[in-house]
Amino acid sequence: MTASAPKNIAVGAQSAGTSIGNHPVLGPLALALPAGRWTAVVGPNGAGKSTLLRVLAGLLHTQGPVTLAGRPLGQWPARERARQLAWLGQTEAGAEDLRAYDVALLGRLPHRAWLAPPSAADHAATRAALEATQVWPLRDRRLGALSGGERQRVLLARLLAVQAPIWLMDEPLAHLDPPHQADWLGVVRAHVAAGGTVVSVLHELGMALQADDLLIVKGGAIAHHGRCASAHTHRALQAAFDERVSVHQVGDQWVALPVAAPRPAERGGGPL
Repeated sequence: MTASAPKNIAVGAQSAGTSIGNHPVLGPLALALPAGRWTAVVGPNGAGKSTLLRVLAGLLHTQGPVTLAGRPLGQWPARERARQLAWLGQTEAGAEDLRAYDVALLGRLPHRAWLAPPSAADHAATRAALEATQVWPLRDRRLGALSGGERQRVLLARLLAVQAPIWLMDEPLAHLDPPHQADWLGVVRAHVAAGGTVVSVLHELGMALQADDLLIVKGGAIAHHGRCASAHTHRALQAAFDERVSVHQVGDQWVALPVAAPRPAERGGGPL
């Protein structure tokens, strides 16, 4: 089931398929993700979630048009596009010798003329981003000297510093402990409340169910796109994981709990 496409689309794709080399990784796509909402992308390992996000970011070629704010990606000037869409990839490497402050400051490059020094606005945006992810005290530390969670929060700060209306994030909660996951959730909700758009690939199903919409990917195809609070979405989520998760309401939130695999005797196949 695919939700009807609203008029205000943040990112979209109409594709006949996507391959890496000669290996097909995504099937046909007809996708329109609404602006001003948080869409969480979930699915089993190897389903194609990260590949789909890379297609939407324009980092991976696909057989059909990809749009950003209603315009084909190819029609966007590079600098303008970089101000419109901020990207956080999975396990990003590089810049290990840079200070955390300088890594976050890289998010301001789309706002600066070639070789121009950072402006007061650039420094203010960088400080605000580092404070929002609670790594301002670490600003003078080298990225390579930080823990996994600290490093991830610096990379999140770099995304925030762009001040783009659309965020694409692949596993943004990697290495974050529960309190900092809750902080990330607050940042996302504030961005959406201000009219921004978030699309995030998440393995944490309980966190994903707090989004506005759930996009379920399985076997290189979109299995479901609907509101997180919908019973149809909950059934589709359970089916995507072969009934190995169950969805429950706790207070005003939905949570997903793992379901143990049945033992051989329970399958009717005890010892011979």
